[in-house]
Amino acid sequence: MHRRRFLIGSGVALAGAGAILGEVGRMGSMDEYTASVSAARVPLAARPEFADLIRFATLAPNGHNTQPWRFRIDDNRIEILPDFTRRTPVVDPDDHHVFVSLGCAAENLSLASAARNRPGVVRVNPANEGSVVFTAGGGAVAEPALFEAIRHRQSTRADYDGRPVGVDELRTLAAAAAMPGVDVVLLTERTQMDHVRDLIVAGNTEQIADAAFVRELKSWLRFSPRHALESGDGLFSAASGSPILPEWLGPHLFDMVYRVGPENDRYARQLRTSAGVAVFVSERADIDHWVRAGRACQRFALQATALGLRHAFVNQPVEVAHLRPELAALVGMSGRRPDIVMRFGYGPTTPYSARRAAVIVA
Repeated sequence: MHRRRFLIGSGVALAGAGAILGEVGRMGSMDEYTASVSAARVPLAARPEFADLIRFATLAPNGHNTQPWRFRIDDNRIEILPDFTRRTPVVDPDDHHVFVSLGCAAENLSLASAARNRPGVVRVNPANEGSVVFTAGGGAVAEPALFEAIRHRQSTRADYDGRPVGVDELRTLAAAAAMPGVDVVLLTERTQMDHVRDLIVAGNTEQIADAAFVRELKSWLRFSPRHALESGDGLFSAASGSPILPEWLGPHLFDMVYRVGPENDRYARQLRTSAGVAVFVSERADIDHWVRAGRACQRFALQATALGLRHAFVNQPVEVAHLRPELAALVGMSGRRPDIVMRFGYGPTTPYSARRAAVIVA
């Protein structure tokens, strides 16, 4: 559920300039990319079919932008099933992020349906691979601000401007993220944020040293607009502020420049320019609570978007298992497993990630 950016040194970039210029036509254009991605974010129809609600569900964040979900429509309900063919077993060996992603999608679906006068309830179906079921009828009232934010939310993996977030806004964020079975802790004191930074750097250092992790990450990288659109998934370099490159060249340059020092420096800088960090901790480590954590963090992200804030996932301290106890102790939740770490603050917008067509099964 976090993206990694890499920087290309000027010497390397110049050395490859001739080859890159020769590949421009085959890379596609950012204008083409932007137009296609924007088409997935058009407003919801006034009287939407379930397929249009599903489109809103697919705008949810998800690990490595794998979009690990399938959908089944049945009368007055939509079932979101995990797609284990799109799992990331190195960074997410127990599929925790898969079910958090399903929770994010379910929250989008619930908010969109309620906005069109068809509220419903969300539950986990443990008998069917831990699928998440939205059933129309009953449920919470519409929340226009969160619904309107769905089309505009993005994980902004850039430096922020360092401005603090006001007390009233922090209270609004915490209230929006309230979810039974999940606690959210907002850290805004610099000493606490520095502690989180150190855990992120420690986790990042271990992950980059793991060849299997790097191979898995690399398999989801998309270096050109055309490849990003053709796949409809993965981590597009431009969405993280990195150069677009021919697909034959990008992986080789990635191998050359993806190093611990620059990556750790980038994370440290991004934490320094953030206003705060949100840590989501479920009461129990099971599928139901992982889905709840996804719903809570998505509500936080949407409220942040509605307030003009940016956010990004920095999940290394929950992905590297031996770092979890220290993070849990830092937020006063010793003995529990932290689920999600997000930084937030005021910052720029970046290109949106691509989305593939939703897979609807019988």
